[in-house]
Amino acid sequence: MNAPCLNLVVLRVADIDRSAAFYRLLGFEFLKHAHGSGPEHYASDSNGFVFELYPSTPEQPVSSSTRIGFAVTNVDDAAIKLGAVAGAKIVTPPKDSEWGRRAVVADPDGHRIELIAAISSKT
Repeated sequence: MNAPCLNLVVLRVADIDRSAAFYRLLGFEFLKHAHGSGPEHYASDSNGFVFELYPSTPEQPVSSSTRIGFAVTNVDDAAIKLGAVAGAKIVTPPKDSEWGRRAVVADPDGHRIELIAAISSKT
């Protein structure tokens, strides 16, 4: 049996416009829409992976304990941009690890976002 492939992540956020602006700095392109009578939200679809930002409600509060990771081209540049432009908290500054160059930032709602880029091998 093949392992499942992640195709959807939904974050509940306090302000969907603020969060969309934050994630756009990583390169996400969002469309704002609603399904039927559901709430307006942002969705980004890239190669079959859907990333959505929904407004929090009393019944479904901000999902701040969620931790997600994104592969980026340049971890240092992404962390600097998110910190300087979006005010992200740098939880773990960029550094090399066994998995590649890595940093962890917190988005406006406190979600921990791991940024990683493979270390290029020199042969």
